Amino acid sequence: MKLRAMAKINLGLDVLRKRDDGYHEVRMIMQTVQLYDLLEMTVSEEPGIRLSANLSFLPTNENNLVCRAAAMLMDEFHIRKGLDIRLKKTIPVAAGMAGGSSDAAAAFVGVNRMFRLGLSTEELMRRAVKVGADVPYCILRGTALAEGIGEKLTPLPSLPPCHILIGKPGISVSTKFVYGNLRAGEIEDHPDIDGMIRAIREGSLSGVTARMANVLERVTVPEYPVIGQIKRHMVEHGACNSLMSGSGPTVFGIFDDEEKARSAYRALRTSRLARQVFLTKPFVNGGYTDER
Repeated sequence: MKLRAMAKINLGLDVLRKRDDGYHEVRMIMQTVQLYDLLEMTVSEEPGIRLSANLSFLPTNENNLVCRAAAMLMDEFHIRKGLDIRLKKTIPVAAGMAGGSSDAAAAFVGVNRMFRLGLSTEELMRRAVKVGADVPYCILRGTALAEGIGEKLTPLPSLPPCHILIGKPGISVSTKFVYGNLRAGEIEDHPDIDGMIRAIREGSLSGVTARMANVLERVTVPEYPVIGQIKRHMVEHGACNSLMSGSGPTVFGIFDDEEKARSAYRALRTSRLARQVFLTKPFVNGGYTDER
């Protein structure tokens, strides 16, 4: 079985408060994009989970969320057979695009299907939150409001047709550092998440892009100026708006015109502001129905 583990971006990201348990209460608009890793899964008579990856620095043991997700279901249902998994990474690593969480989500879906466990999407999502807060969303996919620590999900209509330019600079940003330096109680200018939801329901791309905001930029942009430089570069080359995804450092721009998007893609590659550059589209709501 081959499964596409798709990346996500945050059209809006608000942090409401820091909870007593150390986690942060968030409200986010999540959007899946057609940039994906590929998981190829094969049942084996030899017990155990064996993972290989195209990037040598990725862990291939229980430290990889793919192994953790597969093992959780296989242990719960006492599956004695083994599983060989090949992971081809395309989504930038540690980039604020939920690549690892999406890989884990694909592992949940794959094990459920291959061993005919019969779990519904909701049942998979309840288990998935134990692996990571973004994993339930990566099982759901599409456009959604995420609340709580990101695990409380409300599906939304699909984002209007558009083109999405993605640029990741050659830096790494620690999510722990970003949230650790965010003073949630001092945030006064919160993103208009409710207004964005209305715009999505009305099918207004301009209404969505006008409300794009991410409070985590308060920490990352001053610390890593290249993020702001990429944002400006995208807007100067025709993006309706541009934003950092998640805790960064990846930046995306939304375009309502394909030729502008292609021109901006070429310009960003030439600029060398970003080490990895992709041009993609939103993934239309529909879960994992498109894969075999």
